[in-house]
Amino acid sequence: MELTKQLAEAVLSADPLQDERAIQMAKNGLLDVAAAALAAKEDEGIQKLMQLVEQEGGAAQIPVIGQGKKVSRQSAAMLNGYLIHALDYDDVHSDVRGHPSAVIVPALLSQLTECKGYGERFLAAYITGVEVMARLGESIGKAHYERGWHNTGTLGAIAAVCAIGYLKQVTREELTKAIGFAGAQSAGMRKQFGSDMKPLQAGLAAKTAVWSMDLACSGFGGSESVLDGELGFFSLYGDQELAEKRLLEGYGSIWRIVSPGLWFKVYPFCSAAHHAADAIEFLVKERPSLRDQIEQVDVIFPPGGDAALTERTPLTGEEGRFSVEYVIALAVFGHTLSLDAFTKKTISPEMRTWMKRVSRGYDQTIEPHPDAVPKGRFTILKLTLTDGTTISRRVDIPRGAPGHALSKEDIMQKLSSVIDASHAQQILQAIEAANDSSYLQLLA
Repeated sequence: MELTKQLAEAVLSADPLQDERAIQMAKNGLLDVAAAALAAKEDEGIQKLMQLVEQEGGAAQIPVIGQGKKVSRQSAAMLNGYLIHALDYDDVHSDVRGHPSAVIVPALLSQLTECKGYGERFLAAYITGVEVMARLGESIGKAHYERGWHNTGTLGAIAAVCAIGYLKQVTREELTKAIGFAGAQSAGMRKQFGSDMKPLQAGLAAKTAVWSMDLACSGFGGSESVLDGELGFFSLYGDQELAEKRLLEGYGSIWRIVSPGLWFKVYPFCSAAHHAADAIEFLVKERPSLRDQIEQVDVIFPPGGDAALTERTPLTGEEGRFSVEYVIALAVFGHTLSLDAFTKKTISPEMRTWMKRVSRGYDQTIEPHPDAVPKGRFTILKLTLTDGTTISRRVDIPRGAPGHALSKEDIMQKLSSVIDASHAQQILQAIEAANDSSYLQLLA
């Protein structure tokens, strides 16, 4: 099968704007992107990256979110991708097993030079990028992530280049070559979770997409079949046979931005810990003095359900974004699960000692909820108290996930918590009017 050419054809010929639900979800996504990125505008990592980019020089073309400065198109894609994903407060998609908007949106924003806007086509391109990234996630197979690849980085560049291709209405030949260039540069490791490099992998994927499309449109030579065959992307990174069945099946019939849909986060840490966060917050609310009564905490996942939670003994709040032990300890110690708890600040010795009471376990005999998010996942918290009694709480669909989703009003509240209400309202108005160039300027 000529997967590369067929994907390019499907991308360029579809019309996401026929689905009003997809349009509304894209608008919600842009609103959530603004909240996640502007919450990170004071991040230490972005200051270091800005300094490096400014030392390198280049044309001042595209604003960097929250920084009041412009940089080159490729650098803007990288920096804005980093910002959106910096705090792990940005959206997730269960089919991707990663973060689509952190790659797709900055790649698209990099095309808005000289205040040129695309209107609703920008929304359609965003929907397209999410669609392709979700299909890549479905097609690559579970082993890709479990071997240590970071799907946001490895799948994001190809998805974002498809979004750019749709936006700019390039030819099929240009898009197939651009997919090839992006595939050749796709990278990202879960080993980097809990560090500045993790969100930078999203930014690098966005930058790769911009560069790959520039190469293709310049006439630069490259393969038009990078997704195909035994030496192709899926054979190297995952499951070629699965890809041939899943990548293009029913393209455009139900947009993945709608179903299963984007997951807009309530908490600023890895979504794999959100089930446990909901569970412990419920239990603490029921028993405010729980901290002094807990002897042991057992956290039960399905096999592999905690793969993204790479930190069991985090030293800092930043590492704690990927630690269910830290999330539980925060709630038990009476702290809110807010941005302030997940910085580079060192975790107190008292809390680190308490985290040793938390043990992870796995049970493949438990029947998953049919509507669980992600599919087949759950978390059960079992607390053993000093008097020998136990209490427990199971969560299958965390707050913010599809099926328990945030409304537009909820996302506006999230945005208004990091910027003033009038600024948030202006951003919302730009999104509702499909004024992408104004949206970008308001983020600057």
